[in-house]
Amino acid sequence: HLQRKKSKEIMKFGNAKYQWGIMEGMGVPASEIPKFANTNHWLTFFPPHCMQDLKNMGLSADWRRGFITTEVNPYYDSFIRWQFTILKAKQKIKFGKRFSVFSPKDNQPCMDHDRKSGEGVAPQEYTGIKIKVLSPFPAGLKSLEGKNVYLVAATLRPETMYGQTNCFVKDDIPYIAFEIKGGDVYITTMRAARNMAWQELTPEYGQVKVLLNLTGNDLMGAAIKPPRCPFEKVYVLPMMGVKPNKGTGIVTSVPSDAPDDFAALMDLKNKPPLREKYGIADYMVDFDPVPIINVPGFGDLCAVTTCETLKINSQNDKEKLLLAKEKCYMKGFNEGVLLVGNHKGTNVKVAKPIIKEEMIAAGEAFKYQEPEKPIVSRSGDECVIALCDQWFLTYGEEKWKAVTEECLKNMECYFPDTRQAFERTIDWLKEHACSRSFGLGTKLPWDEQWLVESLSDSSIYMAYYTVCHFLQNDIYGKEAGEMAIKPEEMTHEVWDYIFLKSAPFPSSTISKEKLDKMKSEFNYWYPMDMRSSGKDLVQNHLTYCLYNHTAIWDEEPEKWPKSVRANGHLLMDGEKMSKSLGNIMTLEQGVQIYSADGMRLALADAGDLLEDANFNIAQANAGILRLHTLVEWITETVEELPNLRTGPADHFYDKVFANDINTAASQADHHFSNTMFREGLKIGFYEFLSARDRYRELSAAGAGMHRSLILKYIKTQIIILAPICPHMCDYVWREILKESGSVVNAQWPEYQVSDDSLTKAADHLMETVHDFRIKLKNYTNPNLKKKGGKNAAPNETPNHITIFIAKNYPAWQEKTLNFLKTSYAPAAEQPFPENTTILQNLRNLPEIKPFMKKLMPFVAFVKAQVVEKGPSVLESHLAFDEYDTFERNREYILRSLDLDSMEICEASTYADQKLVADVCPGKSMCKFEKRELDPVHKTGVDVTLVNIQPCTPFFKQSVKIYDTDTVDDVIIRLKRADRKLKMRSIELYRYVDAVKGPRQLLAFDQPLLWNKRKLENSAKVEFCSEKGLKTGVNLLGDTLCYVVT
Repeated sequence: HLQRKKSKEIMKFGNAKYQWGIMEGMGVPASEIPKFANTNHWLTFFPPHCMQDLKNMGLSADWRRGFITTEVNPYYDSFIRWQFTILKAKQKIKFGKRFSVFSPKDNQPCMDHDRKSGEGVAPQEYTGIKIKVLSPFPAGLKSLEGKNVYLVAATLRPETMYGQTNCFVKDDIPYIAFEIKGGDVYITTMRAARNMAWQELTPEYGQVKVLLNLTGNDLMGAAIKPPRCPFEKVYVLPMMGVKPNKGTGIVTSVPSDAPDDFAALMDLKNKPPLREKYGIADYMVDFDPVPIINVPGFGDLCAVTTCETLKINSQNDKEKLLLAKEKCYMKGFNEGVLLVGNHKGTNVKVAKPIIKEEMIAAGEAFKYQEPEKPIVSRSGDECVIALCDQWFLTYGEEKWKAVTEECLKNMECYFPDTRQAFERTIDWLKEHACSRSFGLGTKLPWDEQWLVESLSDSSIYMAYYTVCHFLQNDIYGKEAGEMAIKPEEMTHEVWDYIFLKSAPFPSSTISKEKLDKMKSEFNYWYPMDMRSSGKDLVQNHLTYCLYNHTAIWDEEPEKWPKSVRANGHLLMDGEKMSKSLGNIMTLEQGVQIYSADGMRLALADAGDLLEDANFNIAQANAGILRLHTLVEWITETVEELPNLRTGPADHFYDKVFANDINTAASQADHHFSNTMFREGLKIGFYEFLSARDRYRELSAAGAGMHRSLILKYIKTQIIILAPICPHMCDYVWREILKESGSVVNAQWPEYQVSDDSLTKAADHLMETVHDFRIKLKNYTNPNLKKKGGKNAAPNETPNHITIFIAKNYPAWQEKTLNFLKTSYAPAAEQPFPENTTILQNLRNLPEIKPFMKKLMPFVAFVKAQVVEKGPSVLESHLAFDEYDTFERNREYILRSLDLDSMEICEASTYADQKLVADVCPGKSMCKFEKRELDPVHKTGVDVTLVNIQPCTPFFKQSVKIYDTDTVDDVIIRLKRADRKLKMRSIELYRYVDAVKGPRQLLAFDQPLLWNKRKLENSAKVEFCSEKGLKTGVNLLGDTLCYVVT
């Protein structure tokens, strides 16, 4: 179905390039599309559809608290005006020229939510280095002769300018020469010039006056004088790695400390044909790297040392150069010490900003900014970094930043990655433009020519949720809410009283009762317990949220946010949803295809962490089948509850299942509380289903399932699953279990501390039996070939198993375990030492020397077990009694392997020690064989056993019964005779008249058992030479009956 839908999507939606086609593909009627030219139509069209989709999905929400966040809503507009008035009063908002991401086309700052691409991209500040072109100018620049012409390089390392040996350009990159203020000429790419024009460097703000169009070839070989360069004259040289979309397209060269520069310079020095290609004379490259910084471990020529160490032979060794750059730059910045200049002997980290300011003051450089990556506005304009007048929030101000860091310190982030993202954002975030000149938004209260931009008016709206329903009756605020308050009544003083603890009672037309009720409502809900949002909003909206809360409620830190849960985006079958792939699925389509609960199950299973979640179509379909199967099983089981066992639930499998129920309830509670829904679903649904199936399997070999345990399981399963699949669970709760009320109001199941030893015992039992099944299959079907090419003869079908166990490890293994346990570091990237280290520490121990060949295989086995089962396998003793576990599940083991008898043997007491040499705690082994199980030394009589039930596949069987047999012995022998009975419960009956009974025919209205009496399983059979077999005083004759249950 989805594949057909995909192709349909592609045809009508995938290739749409314009909004009209995209909207048609979304199902918007053609008659409706022209109305979107009015920006307010977006606010009226989509919200009702979104709300309906969420309701169809089963979202439980207080819809009274919904609202629109623009000036369209007069109540919210009043709230934002109050917020910004407070921020300005607290000097958190200022006016002035600031660098901002700017759209020249829109003529206003372009904040994250105004971008088509490049959300989260920030300005990158460089130092613009003015490299003077010396006369005589090359032919391409002759028309500029007589002017001060500068190549402008953008660098992040102004402290290295003492080591310049040349300047690099790329031959085919387009450059321009343009005029700047004062009449001088700069040469850069057009992209860089455009940024500089908006940073007030050109005569006319935002305009680039192009004097010449050039290419890199026009600049090759030009003589230049870079500032702070130790040489009087150096030259412009070619470099393949210069990028036109990064920096200015001009690269100043410091080969002593920049591996790329050193590699490019050495290429030109060592390759005459390369110099000839670009017209570079030999003297132009006759410069050696200049020592300017001493880096511990790398010497005075950091880049040279690193390139030689990594054997970098060319600027084409890109991967090695990237590694070299990381080593040089990090080490050089953090530990390097200057060898030259006025700051000789100073750490680079300290000297860098000082040298930068000195060069700017001397006219040798200037501040230059550009976007870290390309940014495109929603209007399709490539953004620049502009220096413009604006109102800005003073994020990054020292005191405000410190308070916000304190808020983050006490806040739950759920994942370390989220906390680190907050820390990085708070570290780099500086003044943020909070105003724009047009669009949707609240007007600044003190300067109404500006509007509050869309991220700045959404930082504390969580507080507005608490009182929204009192104020407005619809999301637009057109109708007054239940308190019949007018927007104009919501004055600054009223908002103060509602939200701020220390605010006095206002002079207002609103009654005290209403104001106190709103204040109480706010204090009831606040602080915000959790904000759930996308990971991409940590770098803006969510960090702004922290800043604004600490500013508005600076005297009430108890009102600061308590937690933020960030999540990734959603993939479809591992691919990003896109129109071109035709794999976009709306909420509406998801519900239609998979049902609300089916889609919710797939979404919960899609992922928990910050990585993008993956909606897997195959898993979604499988999930629907699982839900359907679960409902069917519950329906059938509830009908069978009266027939299930009652009384004490004290069998091994009962205790294990009760423990599994505890584990599911406790761990699902833990995971759901921490918003780890995938993990909660894994424990509380998938593994819980497996626990149920294990109980059914184990109990079938014993007394059967227990009624109260099964009912407890069903209720627990439905309550755990209810947050994910509420509709299905509510149906089961009400219609099948006949419980009153809705499952969403049911109390979470009570649980006790889980017994980990029970879980481990059950897991060990199941794993061991699975392992034995495989070994039994290989035993009966060896599939081996002799040298002559013939198949090996199959072994005789066994009927007996001997299981070998060990309570303790051999001394050499215990020594090994103890070493691994003490050296285990779970938090490390490699939790165990290297094998060579393990070998060196253990090889000389006297307990281990005789077993050197087995040492490393055992170490590998233990490591694998730790990965699979956790560090508990490093203990020298099991958490459970292995013998007791096997003995209490004897019937299950025999039934699973289709065997008749079992023996459990301590490996250390077995004669053939070579056979059991590898047995250790938790690693048992087995031996299969064919044994004579009947007591042939006793007198036996052939008896016919007849199944008297109609319409069954069970027939007469001839079984030998021996003197002193119990009825249980007879039943075991019957099961051996007919393997179909192996997994069934059997009751044995004798005839009242041992001679006539088998010949009597039942009348139509007579029950099957009218002339029969049940034999107790423990009853003993005796042989009498005169009267034959009997139990007590009752003769058995030569025919008995059996009933299969």
